[in-house]
Amino acid sequence: MIYRKVNEPFTELCFPQMNTSCRKKFQHYATNVFLYILLSSITVLTVCLNLLVIISISHFRQLHTSTNLLLLSLAVSDFLVGLLLMPVQILLKEGCWVLGSLTCRLFYYVSFVLPSASVGNMVLISVDRYVAICDPLHYSTKVTLNRVKVSVGLCWACSVLYNGVILNVFLKHPDRYNSCYGECVAVINFLTGALDGVLTFIGPISVIITLYMKVFVVAVSQARALRSHTAAVKVQNSVHVSANKSERKAARTLGVVVVVFLICFCPYFYPSIAGQDVSSNVEFSVFGIWLVCSNSCLNPLIYAFFYPWFRKCIRQIVTLQILHSNKDFLLLLHARIKYEK
Repeated sequence: MIYRKVNEPFTELCFPQMNTSCRKKFQHYATNVFLYILLSSITVLTVCLNLLVIISISHFRQLHTSTNLLLLSLAVSDFLVGLLLMPVQILLKEGCWVLGSLTCRLFYYVSFVLPSASVGNMVLISVDRYVAICDPLHYSTKVTLNRVKVSVGLCWACSVLYNGVILNVFLKHPDRYNSCYGECVAVINFLTGALDGVLTFIGPISVIITLYMKVFVVAVSQARALRSHTAAVKVQNSVHVSANKSERKAARTLGVVVVVFLICFCPYFYPSIAGQDVSSNVEFSVFGIWLVCSNSCLNPLIYAFFYPWFRKCIRQIVTLQILHSNKDFLLLLHARIKYEK
């Protein structure tokens, strides 16, 4: 018989038939329902938004460009985060792992690989935008479709190999840090965590900030030159954009990219940077994991839906007009892409 204090909440065992079973995490009913609705909504939104990007780029040949291939790779990694990782994270909310040791290894391995690949894709996108704005005359020769394919392949391969090394001990002994039966915990020591923080967080954000700052400076100088020579060059007249507007647009893009990245990744990497061991079972770490996952929901809004032609493609998909041949739309799409470039 189990005795408990009057004011003590009753905690059920994950596996009632076993004495070594873990206990379910107690949460108030209202809080539990709210969290399920919130996390499920984020999951569905992540899957749908990234799926729209994947369908748009895959279906419309007019979008088969080097830049959009990078956006496609980013959307695939973020789509898999929403499809594979977020639902399992919702199940882990109760503190019970019922899928076995092998699945535990696979889950944490994939949960490290996909965000790393997503960050790598964001770095590649920043490099692509840097070359496109700072060296537009040589962009078509420097950034070719084959080079982008190789870069994307290397990005995914490095993510798979790198995280295999980071999780080497856990993959060999997945039950090492489990305190009870029905638990799936991955712990990374502070040395490995610090290295991971540098390579996955500090390094990428430094590259992104540096490149976007250079892009911002070049965009401002180009806008000012455009404003001062508008009357002399007819081509520039047709695409005239005021310097103030360009400055605001460049600053807004830079700010959104950097701020969202910092907000989503800082809490997750804070223990590593602070020299602490990282455990996937700590509440603060769980919060950090969900922020990293939420970044996969925000990426399509920042990188893809920012472009007008993506919004037009999405409208075609949502209204099911994609099932019918629409030559006028394809011609308009092709014209808009050339104009925006």
